Amino acid sequence: MTELPFDKTATAEQVSAGLDLRGKTYLVTGCNSGLGLETTRVLGLRGARVIGLARRAVVARSTLDQLGVKGDAVACDLGDLNSVHAAVHALRSLAPIDAIIANAGIMALPTLQQIEGIESQLYVNHVGHFALVTGLLDRLTAEGRVVMLSSGAHFYAKRGIELDNASGEAVPYDPWRMYGRSKLANLLCARSLAQRFSGSGRTAYAVHPGVIETNLGRHVPDKEAMYDRLKPMLKDLGQGAATQVLVATHPDVIAHSGRYFADCQPAATIPEGQDDALAEALWTWTEGVLAKG
Repeated sequence: MTELPFDKTATAEQVSAGLDLRGKTYLVTGCNSGLGLETTRVLGLRGARVIGLARRAVVARSTLDQLGVKGDAVACDLGDLNSVHAAVHALRSLAPIDAIIANAGIMALPTLQQIEGIESQLYVNHVGHFALVTGLLDRLTAEGRVVMLSSGAHFYAKRGIELDNASGEAVPYDPWRMYGRSKLANLLCARSLAQRFSGSGRTAYAVHPGVIETNLGRHVPDKEAMYDRLKPMLKDLGQGAATQVLVATHPDVIAHSGRYFADCQPAATIPEGQDDALAEALWTWTEGVLAKG
């Protein structure tokens, strides 16, 4: 396999330098802030058309216009399956998609919150994206890619995926364990997709962007103290968006389909992140959730 010539200091502009993305279309959830905003900007810089998703279409449209990026704006609230299904329907009238970048999410909700009886981080970060991505698989190009934004926080999933505790009620609630569980789900979803893509030209990846001070941390009590403590590890937005831009665009990552990436390189996961039976169980469980919805 080709070794990737980038590391944790690389920026999204650097990993995409020299790539001509004219004629390609990328879908980015959460296009309006943080890593999604930077990802959208850099894809546009390389000539791509971007389908920007945000909870409100007017916000996504304003983002694309302010960045000068050509594309389409679609409303998609990942915590509302009706909204996700409406987005999928709207996207069917747009161009085929070269990569879906499942970037949006919520983190470390301080108290237990639920959507349709499921802990909210698992619902928004995993179930919502699963519904969106699987609903659009037939809109992917023959060499299309799916990029699931996971996190190094999946190491916090000390009890694994906890499918018997989807509600989050079975044990004392821990915001970081539940966030880590949702990010493990993102990782396993990418692994399952890669297996389902086997034999085709399509690929899937999971990504840890690093520690970046963005609006994702808005629910963390005393987030300023947290970011100050993590200052030696902090990346800027350009560095944070680098890994997801890399795996969405660079030709040399194709051989790594199904892998988890961090700092622009394939990386190790917890043992559960390599568990194909667990990944399949999660896939089946999520299909059941969607069937009820």
